[in-house]
Amino acid sequence: MIDNFLKKFISSPLLVYALRCLIGFLVGFSLYNAYPQFELFWTLLSIILVISPEEKDSRRLSTERFKSNFIGSSVAMFCLFVHESNIYNIIIGIILTIIVCRLFHVMNMARVALVALLIIMVEPHHTAMSITPIFRFVSVGLGCVIGLLIVVFTSVIFGYFKRKYGIRY
Repeated sequence: MIDNFLKKFISSPLLVYALRCLIGFLVGFSLYNAYPQFELFWTLLSIILVISPEEKDSRRLSTERFKSNFIGSSVAMFCLFVHESNIYNIIIGIILTIIVCRLFHVMNMARVALVALLIIMVEPHHTAMSITPIFRFVSVGLGCVIGLLIVVFTSVIFGYFKRKYGIRY
């Protein structure tokens, strides 16, 4: 009975994606509650953004989302170090993000990079302006790493069971 349940569970992209999202949410929400003084909502958001719903190439897509999130965050930090956030700096950041995504061959994930850029540059800041972008950069980066680790670890576990039960993947 448990074997049948496991076979059906690991064969369902919907259930696998739901499990990954739930794990990601629980990890992110636990961090968010444990450290309320930091803006860890962005960690939670980044975890969910990195986890891929696609069954095929889930690891590759999550890795690309990780890269693009990091690109957007890095460009935002660069732009904020050059000049404070304003509409012109954000426009330059958008153009730079798209160019860097093209250089790193992750154009299909440029949306994710732009979201990361905007999280850091646009959202009203609740703490001191000078350190908030740094907190957000770390928060987004942490979420990317956690999301990628969830995909990698669950892929290894599901791969083991797929081999055990002779399920193609």
